[in-house]
Amino acid sequence: MNVPISPVSPAEALRTALAGLLDGLPPKQAAQAVERLIANYRGRTPTDAPILRDRADVAAYAAYRMPATFEAVRSALGALADAAPEGWVPGSHVDVGGGTGAAVWAANATWGGERPVMVLDWAEPALALGRELAAGVPELKAVQWQRSRIGAALSIESTDLVTVSYVLNELTEADRRSLVDAAAAAAQQAVVIIEPGTPDGYARVIEARDRLIAAGFRIAAPCPHSAACPIVPGEDWCHFSARVSRSSLHRQVKGGSLAYEDEKFSYVAAVRFDAEPAANRVVRKPQIRKGQVLLDLCAADETLGRETVTKRHGPLYKAARDAEWGDPWPPHEGS
Repeated sequence: MNVPISPVSPAEALRTALAGLLDGLPPKQAAQAVERLIANYRGRTPTDAPILRDRADVAAYAAYRMPATFEAVRSALGALADAAPEGWVPGSHVDVGGGTGAAVWAANATWGGERPVMVLDWAEPALALGRELAAGVPELKAVQWQRSRIGAALSIESTDLVTVSYVLNELTEADRRSLVDAAAAAAQQAVVIIEPGTPDGYARVIEARDRLIAAGFRIAAPCPHSAACPIVPGEDWCHFSARVSRSSLHRQVKGGSLAYEDEKFSYVAAVRFDAEPAANRVVRKPQIRKGQVLLDLCAADETLGRETVTKRHGPLYKAARDAEWGDPWPPHEGS
């Protein structure tokens, strides 16, 4: 009797590829590199040099950050796919500051199939490891990995989709603006920008969002509209969460015991085509209480508010109990 073999998920394939590359990495060395990477990742001081300097740094980055970056970008791209016309698939993709290629893996997990893909990064060790990881995935073998200085002088070839994930925090204010403008000029259909889910990360996303709208884009996600964000600066920030499974090495490097962690991120997906944004977006973890669910929503009428869904709402109540932070509301038909 032949037992069908379940296909390996993209996340599982990535973890397997990372485990193979990171065998033998001394935990102490990895932990020291991770501490420095965390300082850069959470810090406010931009740098004019690559954060990933050598193979040890890249290996530590891959263990600590790549699975989380993959899940955050996949979540953002999934929201774009939901808002796009049925059947829309990017015909080409440029990932700016892509490092070891998490966004490339995320795009492949979202749409599948082969397409021209270019990864631009200024750290050659990161590009080398990204190339090595992708070599084991047939759909990613043709990805081009190009060393480029990420800043005002960056040139991006015309493409359907441009992704910029966890990059703006590494740049000066002038370089951030130049990069967003370059992405807008190159993208024929969509730009997706992801940053850490911190107040500063959100501020960078909002700045990029404003520049993309000024360049003629409309917002597909997470916002239900392309008007000004209703959040009062300094009082709150918009961010979301993605669940990340930890490998044993990941737990060892981070000193954690849980089998998962939650990656907080902010993002914007902007498009040139007619999209269908969510009618409302769940912007906080739903609060489930006896007989009711409280949903904090960003609405199409450019306001923030709370909706209470009770048992008397019938099927909508069950949907509310199943709703997750970052979901559209009400849910799409069939979801």
